[in-house]
Amino acid sequence: MNRLAPALDAVRLACTLTQRAQAELVSEETIAKKDRSPVTVADFAVQALISRHLRSTLPQDSILGEESADFLRSAEGSEVRRRVVQLVNAASPAAAPEEAVTEEAVLEAIGRCNLEGATGSFWTLDPIDGTKGFLRRGQYAIALAWIEEGEVTLGILGCPELPHDPQNPEGPRGLLFAAQRGQGTRVLDLDGRVLGPAEVSQIEDPAAAVFCESVEAAHSAHELHAAIAGHLGVTAPPVRMDSQAKYAALARAEGSIYLRLPRDESYQEKIWDHAAGSLVVEEAGGQVSDAQGRPLDFSVGRTLANNVGIIASNGRFHQRIVDAVAKALTENSKD
Repeated sequence: MNRLAPALDAVRLACTLTQRAQAELVSEETIAKKDRSPVTVADFAVQALISRHLRSTLPQDSILGEESADFLRSAEGSEVRRRVVQLVNAASPAAAPEEAVTEEAVLEAIGRCNLEGATGSFWTLDPIDGTKGFLRRGQYAIALAWIEEGEVTLGILGCPELPHDPQNPEGPRGLLFAAQRGQGTRVLDLDGRVLGPAEVSQIEDPAAAVFCESVEAAHSAHELHAAIAGHLGVTAPPVRMDSQAKYAALARAEGSIYLRLPRDESYQEKIWDHAAGSLVVEEAGGQVSDAQGRPLDFSVGRTLANNVGIIASNGRFHQRIVDAVAKALTENSKD
């Protein structure tokens, strides 16, 4: 079954929706007030849009999304609900006025993503990964992946703010990364034109590597990452960006190492935060594991309960990174 084409169409539509949401809802005032309402509206709208598109094209498929419709159904969520419906209608393929997407249809589309169990074969969706990146007009990603009996076999990242050419950040923006197990990763623009394959960095010496890490210190331990970099001999400053756009950057050789080592050891990563991105990197020639070098286990539900931390690399010196992480963690525990 060809799932790639409808999934790509869904993510392309969602990228258009988020760009509209930024233009209409994000302002200097909302940023100054740390107002999350624009991203809340966009999160719900993207989930509804992709859910509806997949249901119309792949009606037999289940989907697990990050958002629940409970808030939208409440009195408190009425204004957000109104804006979500507006965005979904504006981004949906042209239809006659009488065929406009209704409020109940939007709520139903969001609600059907509350998949119980999250095992077997299903889609997993992070509608907007990188809340603060979205609000500051930095990097964020729409991440959609097909998990088949515990294995990610298809992954798509929509990165509306990622430059086509990393050496020309003011040039054209907006890219899609589409990966299929055993078939590589392709890079497309937001019109769906294929720009070429994604290939990880070919460097063999970790000292020449560049780290990709989260902007927010709460999402990754920057000091620990610096210690790991020291053990590897890395001297270049890290590339910091929000969201699974880091996986995309790694897949096209902007960096060679991505670490996510949460400060709280009890934290469990959500599968929608890594399913699409991990496959994009692997199919571009890289390697992804947890902090102990174990493969990511997507078979046990909504979280990566059998894994702690994330290491993604170009695959040339992955074990050396794992060893450096272990050494830095041991040193950190003695402090």
